[in-house]
Parts: sequence; C-alpha cells; structure tokens
Amino acid sequence: MPQYAILMYEATPPDELPPEVLEAHGAVDAQMAAAGGRVLAGVALREAATATVVRDGLVTDGPFIETKEGLAGITVIEARDLDHALELARMVPIASGGVEVRPLLGFQVLD
Repeated sequence: MPQYAILMYEATPPDELPPEVLEAHGAVDAQMAAAGGRVLAGVALREAATATVVRDGLVTDGPFIETKEGLAGITVIEARDLDHALELARMVPIASGGVEVRPLLGFQVLD
C-alpha cells in the first residue's frame, strides 16, 4: 500500500494542549486501523522555538520561518490511495491548526 506522511501543525503549545486532544492522540492508531489504514510511525515534536536551522552552512537558533502554527508531529501511514489517506488524516486530533498529507517518495518505511 502507498505510504503517506501526515504533518500536524498546531498553534497551541504542547504543554497547553487540552487533555481531550492528548487522549484522542492515544486512540487514533486504533481508529485508523479500524478504517483500513495502518500507522507505521509517529513522533511529537517540541515547539518551533526550540529548533536550530542549518542553511547555507550557517547555524541559527529558532525556526526557519515565522508562522502562527508550528510543526507539532509527524505520523507515517499506509493507505489505499490519497483519498483514503485524507480520510485517515481527518481522524488526527488538532487543538488549533491543521494537518498536511504528503505521499512518501523514494523509500519504504521498514517494520
């Protein structure tokens, strides 16, 4: 099955997420499996202010671009096709932000 990355963008800092959003993240793997998808990997990220950027050989503190929402986490899934991946992405709990779905290119995630 094709693989997709679900990029989660949040405007709410990680330590201020409502408990129901955190609890919902714990259940999303099972929900996606019940809908015919498969979660291969997932990670939560610290807020963008903790980022360090390397660009043209120069190292700078802070995120690359200033945005209201920062990349909060990534989940890698298997889905039948893009429409199915979007259906699964709608299950991802976000307090204030959104998700982006991208097909993976050039490699397969190993179990």
